[in-house]
Amino acid sequence: MRLSTDERRDEARALDTIIAAVAAGMTVFDTAHAYGRNEVELGHNERMLAGALRTCGAQDRARIVTKGGMTRTGGAWVPDGRAKTIIADCEASLAALDGLAIDLYVLHAPDPRTPWRTSVRTLARLLDEGMVRSIGVSNVNRSQIDEAVEVAGISAVENALSVRDDRAIRGGVVDRCAELGIAFIAHSPLGGARRAADLARHEVLSRIAAAHDVTAGAVALAWLLALAPHVIAVAGARHPGTARSAAAAAALRLTVADHAALGRAFGKPRPARPARRPALQQGSDVVLIMGIPGAGKSRHAEEYVARGYVRLNRDERGGSLREIARALDEQLAAGVRRIVLDNTYLTRAARSHVVDTADRRAVPVQCTWLDTPLAQAQVNLVERMLERVGSLPGPDELRALVRREPGLLTPTAQMRTLRELEPPATDEGFTALQHVRFERTLSSRLTKAGVFVAASALNRPDLGRALAASDPTVPHLIFDWRPGGAAGDLADAAAHLGTVVSGAIACAVCPHGGGPPRCWCRPPLPGLPLEFSRGHGIDIARSTLIGATPAHRTLAGALGAVYVGV
Repeated sequence: MRLSTDERRDEARALDTIIAAVAAGMTVFDTAHAYGRNEVELGHNERMLAGALRTCGAQDRARIVTKGGMTRTGGAWVPDGRAKTIIADCEASLAALDGLAIDLYVLHAPDPRTPWRTSVRTLARLLDEGMVRSIGVSNVNRSQIDEAVEVAGISAVENALSVRDDRAIRGGVVDRCAELGIAFIAHSPLGGARRAADLARHEVLSRIAAAHDVTAGAVALAWLLALAPHVIAVAGARHPGTARSAAAAAALRLTVADHAALGRAFGKPRPARPARRPALQQGSDVVLIMGIPGAGKSRHAEEYVARGYVRLNRDERGGSLREIARALDEQLAAGVRRIVLDNTYLTRAARSHVVDTADRRAVPVQCTWLDTPLAQAQVNLVERMLERVGSLPGPDELRALVRREPGLLTPTAQMRTLRELEPPATDEGFTALQHVRFERTLSSRLTKAGVFVAASALNRPDLGRALAASDPTVPHLIFDWRPGGAAGDLADAAAHLGTVVSGAIACAVCPHGGGPPRCWCRPPLPGLPLEFSRGHGIDIARSTLIGATPAHRTLAGALGAVYVGV
């Protein structure tokens, strides 16, 4: 990749690197249509690879893996899994490779805006039409693999895996590929360009490398290749020497002592495990509460704390989920036997640290999954933010706030967690799995009602009917999204509404621009109604929202308000 994406790339050296890889015995070459500096250079890496293979006469024996479904607008990496994009990318790759066959065509990454099955069906179409010899997917989780194989004949999965990144193992991806007879291609097998140079400075790697007269990178690759027969590594060499070093890893045989030392240094590969039997220690219990941010984990954890559980929460303690797992081990070693962990734990890999730690101490782990819809979680997050800071921050203030306030997020960051969520399963090692669906309850503290009126509903002919269905004496809020606007823009609308209702009337506007939401005040996000309700002591679940679009109906449902459409 970096042979084409580096700002200071050296094309002559890149050619020498590919030729050196061929001379060292490499036959599989991984490229992508998106490997270039920006959208203008799409196909650069493929053209360079094809030219180099022809230069050294290796075009007939080389196996080419390329990828599509990724755009480079402005130099960014943005997945595009639409059928028309995947087909166009494949056609462009065939043109760039100039007659060389595509042995494996891989979807670069899932596109959250496109149904996963749509993207995979398009891969199947490429295969059926003979454009490629086999197909695969990349940067996926276990459930996405299972869904993909239902739709198409997937031959390979390409995910990150290295001595420093074992998420593909802990997340069950490597094992699932073995079960399905699918090749697992490890990209970034040296930890990525930024971390590869650090390998030579690692004491254990450098010591083993010296004993075998190879590089530390070769040792790291050999460790990876020894994991299982279906594991293949694609090292991103940028120099002829690193290409030869990577090729040497295929012939390197690490000793039992080498593997033991690497296991102590980086952690042992986590084997697949069946559902766990009840643990031997009676009266011991670890409870893992998981869900997207805003799911309500803290409230559930507090109930356990009231029952005598010790709480381990990353927002309170700081650090990583691995460090929380180490804290769990310390607590169990000290004799604490009832512990609750309420962290996001979106993936199998993240949860595996808790299961493994408890397993070593013969303590059972129960998982409680708070399956809270995104819209409801957004309400919870905004309520938390209002409790802490008292008002809705603008985009710049919000970015600064989330950096210093644990538990607060931007809307796009929270949406991303939903895309990353892997639902838990008993085969992860849980003794029990509880699936809790969210229910919003009436407040026992707040009894006042309110009415929220979307500005776009004010000119609808049915507005009078909608207002008649609500209480005219309660506080009313007119809300809208007007980029560059202000609440005063709704003054005339408020004056007109005042002729119909007797309750206090307020206006609120989100003035921020388009694109992905950078604030919580942009409808249909719940910020404006929640801020108004907080200021007037209103229980939204006792209130009414008058709207004119499906988005307004969704907002009312998330708030728990009665929806009246016009």
